[in-house]
Amino acid sequence: MAKGYWIAHVDVSDPEQYKQYAEMAPDVIAAHGGKFLARAGRYQQMEGSGKSRNVVTEFPSFEDAVTCWNSPGYQAARAKRQGAGNVDIVIVEGV
Repeated sequence: MAKGYWIAHVDVSDPEQYKQYAEMAPDVIAAHGGKFLARAGRYQQMEGSGKSRNVVTEFPSFEDAVTCWNSPGYQAARAKRQGAGNVDIVIVEGV
């Protein structure tokens, strides 16, 4: 079964509010088998327009990644970051 990945690009505008999300989300993600492969570390934008924070999260399957996103726990965490920045997230299936 192919793994699933969240790829997130984020610009944080309110660090204190975003911190509330960052405190909740990892536990929810881990409960769905997710683990961070890259989390806001050093990066170099090679093409296109980027954001200041980049995160790659691996899940056991694409379905697990989607289930985590739709879970009440993640949606509660997500609500904490609303208005705290500009976020793009895509879920992709691994090869």
